[in-house]
Amino acid sequence: MMGFYRAERALRPVDGSIAWVVVGEDFSLHEEACAFLAGLRARGRSSNTERVYAGRVAVYLSWCEANGVDCTRPALLDLARFLRWLVAEPLPARSRDGSGVPRFRSEATANAVMTGVCEFLRFGARHGWVPAEVAASLTEPRYLAYLPSGFDPGEQGQFRNVRARMLKYSAAVEGPQWLSDEQIEQLRSAAVRGRDRLLVSLLACTGMRIGEALGLHRQDMHLLSNSAMLGCQVTGPHVHVRRRLDANGALAKSRFPRWIPVTEELVDAYTEYLHERAARVSGEADSEAVFVNLYAGRLGRPMTYVAAKDMFDRLARRVGFEARPHMLRHSAATRWIRSGIERDVVQRLLGHASASSLDVYLHADDDELRDAVTRVAAGREAGA
Repeated sequence: MMGFYRAERALRPVDGSIAWVVVGEDFSLHEEACAFLAGLRARGRSSNTERVYAGRVAVYLSWCEANGVDCTRPALLDLARFLRWLVAEPLPARSRDGSGVPRFRSEATANAVMTGVCEFLRFGARHGWVPAEVAASLTEPRYLAYLPSGFDPGEQGQFRNVRARMLKYSAAVEGPQWLSDEQIEQLRSAAVRGRDRLLVSLLACTGMRIGEALGLHRQDMHLLSNSAMLGCQVTGPHVHVRRRLDANGALAKSRFPRWIPVTEELVDAYTEYLHERAARVSGEADSEAVFVNLYAGRLGRPMTYVAAKDMFDRLARRVGFEARPHMLRHSAATRWIRSGIERDVVQRLLGHASASSLDVYLHADDDELRDAVTRVAAGREAGA
């Protein structure tokens, strides 16, 4: 059924940077969807965020086209049907998966798609091509009886009254997924290229977001014991994370620059990568980005989110377990907190704006859960 609209990557002619658009079967631009994506771009959202929202809006537009629904004037019942369809409709089979077992979206994924659709409709209401009553129907007033961690209810509890989305599944919220030190080492060993080993090591060592890593410039790598000659007062090897929009669409989520110390092992990995890079690309083809294409695409150009995802997918197939860039960020945060590092230090290392963002990392592992049960059982036996 699907195929009416799809998300496509485009290169902006002014500076060659990546932008995302939604096109129809004849490659004509969907005007409202492209305006919505341009609005995300204007607000400083990353290319990866733009890509995700482009895909979500394209799915919604295709469903509307197939079901005779005006995408700018859906009734609440239409959106409820769409939400149900998201989990009931089988996904296309993966080319590498010959099992023939159908795949379906989870309820959490369906909620995420609906979030993108609601943003699209609210954007349209602000610009006059979606009726205001449609946008108003997306939420309902709700009183927060139980406050989320870090939420300020106000002196009189005035902030407990919020507007909550009408349509969403009550999907279970899974905790962060992380990798053990052994699994991280397996990933490094599975990476046959110096660039890929460096990326795995950097994410595991610093807890950077993948967008921050792909946005690094060589001038951000201060890997000497003393960086005074670079105009930097920080001592010891470290890297700087700065918010800048690059041609590959990489963008640091945090609006505040920060520096993160790194280990000598990471310095060695970077040196190895520089030798590999010098043998593959040089001169005008090279760029200031730390991570660049060395084996596919335009050599020397900044590595993209898609290329990084493909790299991690390859490594995951080799090691036999799921491995995504953000899992390494969770791994670093979990390791720091379990080692007794103060929360304000971890917050600064991760670039979180709020300390409450660390709550998801305060989880017990399998051994701690089993130890709790075993110790209680042992106490009962001793008292018997």
